[in-house]
Amino acid sequence: MALVMEPTYLFADEPTGNLDSINGLKIIELFQKFNKEKGTTIIYVTHDKEFAAKAKRQISLVDGVLV
Repeated sequence: MALVMEPTYLFADEPTGNLDSINGLKIIELFQKFNKEKGTTIIYVTHDKEFAAKAKRQISLVDGVLV
């Protein structure tokens, strides 16, 4: 639903957390497509290192400090 409105920003908390690897990849691809085609900035939180590696920029939280 959120993507239908073509938001400027999309926030996602563990978007692949409960998905199998195939559907997780589909979410990653969807996020990349929206970023490229619509210019949507996608901000997501994840513990999945493979998913995080697909991001253009990574910010980590270590002991309550952004690094």
